[in-house]
Amino acid sequence: MLWRKKTDQTPTGGVHPARPGAKNRPTPKRRDQEAANKRPMVVADRKAAGREEREKRRTAAATSRAAMISGDESKMPPRDRGPVRRYIRDYVDARFSLGEILLPAMLLALLLSLIKEVWALTAVFVIVYGLVFISIGDTWLMWRRLKVLLTAKFGADAIPAGSLMYAVMRAYQIRRSRLPRPQIKRGAFPS
Repeated sequence: MLWRKKTDQTPTGGVHPARPGAKNRPTPKRRDQEAANKRPMVVADRKAAGREEREKRRTAAATSRAAMISGDESKMPPRDRGPVRRYIRDYVDARFSLGEILLPAMLLALLLSLIKEVWALTAVFVIVYGLVFISIGDTWLMWRRLKVLLTAKFGADAIPAGSLMYAVMRAYQIRRSRLPRPQIKRGAFPS
């Protein structure tokens, strides 16, 4: 056995029967596995790779946008998922916020600023600064009430970071342009 040539080796055992739960095949050699896993750092056809990447991004964006319109939370971006974010969206959508009229009021102020009369410039000043401060106060009161409701429903630890800005940014958008689309009517506050 010690001095036998390698070509003279005869298999000592026969073919093993297949066992359930076993691998039933030999372990691959390391060099074969490493060769199979090798991929180039930079692809050979960069233009084709760029086209594929753009197409993947376009498809993902279309899927995400469709989910935002339909309200399907499983395909929404991570910032819009979860019961807490859903509750915030529903609460903000159920109430009328002064932030919603901020953009149209700013357009009116822009048109009035083209008139070089004292009354027009005073109106611009009152519209812009007055509405900004009043809407900030309205949003602050909205968040205080919403935070109490969130704490009562989900607990103080369940409110994720960034919920304040999520509610504020949603309150300052025109209702028709909000994404995810409002799922409830005005006045139908969530329970």
